[in-house]
Amino acid sequence: MRITRLVAGSVTAGLLGLAPIAVAAPSHATDNLTTTTAATPSETELVYGEDLYVSVDVDASDGFSASRGTSTLYAMEAGSAAWVPVSTGTSASSTFFDVKPQATTTYKVVYSGYTATSTSEDTYAPSESAAFTVSVARKITYPSSGFVIKGKVTPDYGKKKIVIQVSKKQNKGFKKYKTIKTKSNGKYKIALPKRGGTWYWSFIVKGDSRYEANGFVWKTTVF
Repeated sequence: MRITRLVAGSVTAGLLGLAPIAVAAPSHATDNLTTTTAATPSETELVYGEDLYVSVDVDASDGFSASRGTSTLYAMEAGSAAWVPVSTGTSASSTFFDVKPQATTTYKVVYSGYTATSTSEDTYAPSESAAFTVSVARKITYPSSGFVIKGKVTPDYGKKKIVIQVSKKQNKGFKKYKTIKTKSNGKYKIALPKRGGTWYWSFIVKGDSRYEANGFVWKTTVF
């Protein structure tokens, strides 16, 4: 028993005399990385007044997302040849919310890139997404029931035509009934005839260089 105590004491003394070994932190040099920017809209077809959001993904050549820099959403409205900045996010892959095109518009996202300011950071090259187009149709309002159909077409649809067609079937067989014109403020009104049976009336607003066509189908029934 006495020998055991001596050995134990000897080992303890030896441990107390060990000096700690310093471990060096791994070194890091700045990498120059290329990037790829992808932009995905939540919708590609809207009615005037509706909005969408655009998701952004900026990937670097090291397989990770870019951790520095910002991205900007640009728009080019139908009829224009210039890109206009809409909004700049707080980070490279910020999502752009509440994007509300006023007409058919083409968008793209441009990533600014980033230049490292220390050896603990990487440098990211700028890049931009493929362009995408969001189609916008004019908005048409109408009542919920009745034979008198009235409402408003917006925007910019004063003194313009609404084509009305009629059919006994909901999805086919439409023939022209009448063409009416809106007032200067885009409002319209027409009293449909009270034909016996069930009839379907198609109201069509034609498209143009800035807006897609739009319309609705109205049903009347007289027993």
